[in-house]
Amino acid sequence: MMKKLPFLPARAPRVSVIRLQGAIASGGRFGSGLNDAALGPVIERAFRKKPAAVALAINSPGGSPAQSSLIAARIRRLSEEKSVPVHAFVEDVAASGGYWLASAADQIWLDETSLVGSIGVISAGFGFTDLIGRYGIERRVHTAGKSKSFLDPFRPERQEDVDRLRAILDPLHERFKAQVMARRAGRLAEGRDLFDGSVWIGQEAVDLGLADGCAHLVPKMKALYGDKVRFVPFGMKRSIFQRISGRLVSDTLGAVEEQALWSRYGL
Repeated sequence: MMKKLPFLPARAPRVSVIRLQGAIASGGRFGSGLNDAALGPVIERAFRKKPAAVALAINSPGGSPAQSSLIAARIRRLSEEKSVPVHAFVEDVAASGGYWLASAADQIWLDETSLVGSIGVISAGFGFTDLIGRYGIERRVHTAGKSKSFLDPFRPERQEDVDRLRAILDPLHERFKAQVMARRAGRLAEGRDLFDGSVWIGQEAVDLGLADGCAHLVPKMKALYGDKVRFVPFGMKRSIFQRISGRLVSDTLGAVEEQALWSRYGL
């Protein structure tokens, strides 16, 4: 076996860069969305051969709480197993589930124009009761199990359905809060409600303890690991079929739904 010769120059430190771009949803609901099944192999590869650090380039308006939790948990597990620090760099936005992903990092860095926060849970829909009545449309639903038509948009809203929905949303919100408080322990500003769904921009978010400073990926990593640091990008590879189908999906309801997530933050 060849041994390392003492006169050979040491290799430059390596930083693995994982791009987390788009809405978060299982099964590719948004075409190019983020989910643990697709990202898992990417994240695993990024931590192999023990890089000096892993950098997350995040630009996400959020989405599925479960997928956010799964992705963040995978990042934390590998970071701790490999003893590799993780840095998150937010671009336009890391809101809701996007901030959940950022909280998996040891340190979070923002651009001065980045939006972060929206630590809350939302369920939105429409009610069409009056609309179908106006056109003489009769709704016929038969179920085995009284809760199978829960929050049916073609029925008048019932308080028992709202209460049941609240019983789902509140525990999800508590789990999100617990994640942020655990990962940002000792850094969050006291006396401020940071969990009401508000968003903050740049330095204000840093002052509140939701991020550690304003910095960009390349210069910050060079400042921490030297000018000769090597950046190795890791991302999801899509087949020709997936790329073509992704274009088709872009004209469907999935794209409209994703755009609605981005539009909350003026994007």
